[in-house]
Amino acid sequence: MTITAPQGFRAAGVTAGLKASGNPDLALVVNDGPSKAAAAVFTSNRVAAAPVHWSRQVVSDGRVDAVILNSGGANACTGPTGFQNTHSTAEKVAKVLGISATDVFVCSTGLIGEQLPMDKVLPGIEAAAAELSTDGGPAAGTAIMTTDSVPKSALFIGTDADGQEFSIGGIAKGAGMLAPGLATMLVVLTTDALVQPEMLDVVLRDATRVTFDRADSDGCMSTNDTVVLLASGASGAVPAAEVFGAGLTQVCAELARKLIADAEGASHDIAIRTFNAASEADAESVSRSVARSNLFKAAIFGKDPNWGRVLSAVGTTDAAFEPDKLNVAMNGVQICRNGSIGDDRSLVDLEPREVLVEIDLQAGDAEATIWTNDLTHDYVHENSAYSS
Repeated sequence: MTITAPQGFRAAGVTAGLKASGNPDLALVVNDGPSKAAAAVFTSNRVAAAPVHWSRQVVSDGRVDAVILNSGGANACTGPTGFQNTHSTAEKVAKVLGISATDVFVCSTGLIGEQLPMDKVLPGIEAAAAELSTDGGPAAGTAIMTTDSVPKSALFIGTDADGQEFSIGGIAKGAGMLAPGLATMLVVLTTDALVQPEMLDVVLRDATRVTFDRADSDGCMSTNDTVVLLASGASGAVPAAEVFGAGLTQVCAELARKLIADAEGASHDIAIRTFNAASEADAESVSRSVARSNLFKAAIFGKDPNWGRVLSAVGTTDAAFEPDKLNVAMNGVQICRNGSIGDDRSLVDLEPREVLVEIDLQAGDAEATIWTNDLTHDYVHENSAYSS
């Protein structure tokens, strides 16, 4: 049941008619409390969508009663009318639920630069409210999909120091425009633990930093990226920050991996682990540079263990390392040793879906892993025809 597995939540996913395909396109998630604590992180793209501007203000007081999400239209770069449409969306949710519009979080995803058909959105909200259920998590997860091929969800169950059980659920969408900026797509997380907004904000930022922030499919940052975390407190459990944070990170990591696994047209999921770095920042910088190399990504698509493309990407960073001490391994075969030729590259098997690239900087003891995917013909085809 994902986001409705934690106590205190209802959700729904309906077809409002926003998508030409006729697939579900409107989701509603409601926190019935008793607590309405919340935190969120958003894209750092300066060209941010109207729902992002609205929702930043909504969550600023640490309270969110409901989240309304539509797919089929990003409501980005739509001017004053687009912001008014976001406001109207929140007002409609508030009216049907009997809450304040300033406690309604709004998310949109889809094509940039087109106004939402409000004559479909507003009746869709009424339909979603009528369908709200404690079993509605999966339907909501389906309704937020755009180019995703499958819905994505995760669930964690833990206990506090007194043995009281709590859970954390999540749904996510995203198959393209996945690149970090505090968050990397649309994600709704729920928990029935009793956690204050201040702690929610800290643990959410810590979790996204090492999960969603390290899922980098194509280097393209969306205008709408949002991750929101709602806490109902309905279980009565009061977990310590480290316990709750570990569970939240587990959920976020699982969702991030599912996003990469469903990346548009991808045939390989690639983990780029940089270790023995002088700092975590260095390790992340190196891994991300390789992840954003189209030459490297195309080579993996062609099942070519071209380690020269890895080294050339590493060399563009300002990380601390000596070029003649770099080691690179692919799927367990060290094909580059001390900045030069290592084991025979023909020993590398790139047939499996998952690929592990390990870069040893021999400069310290820090590490970081970035997940990405290969660059395929299907990715180019899908994104060349996206708006048609």
